[in-house]
Amino acid sequence: MSGNQDTVQLLNTAIIKSKERKINTSFETRLNSVCHSPVMDALIVAIDKLSEDQKISKDHAAVQIVETIRELDSIWNDYVLMEGIGKLKELLKDKIQ
Repeated sequence: MSGNQDTVQLLNTAIIKSKERKINTSFETRLNSVCHSPVMDALIVAIDKLSEDQKISKDHAAVQIVETIRELDSIWNDYVLMEGIGKLKELLKDKIQ
């Protein structure tokens, strides 16, 4: 279970770090690069494994993986937003006093 927890923590860290990158508008180049990356190969393996393990279609497995990553991303967006709001409240409170 520890290995799984380490992997989840690694994914969470990657989601947060990925927020730091600037937006690149060369969509075609980016899409081509992503589709031919080792990460995509790993995702294909993950989709196949989830499909086989859960006895579901590959389409459904892919959707579940994407939804899980999006949920993690959403959770961390909310966390970072709330942390920022908390810091702003502290700054305002300190200035008022």
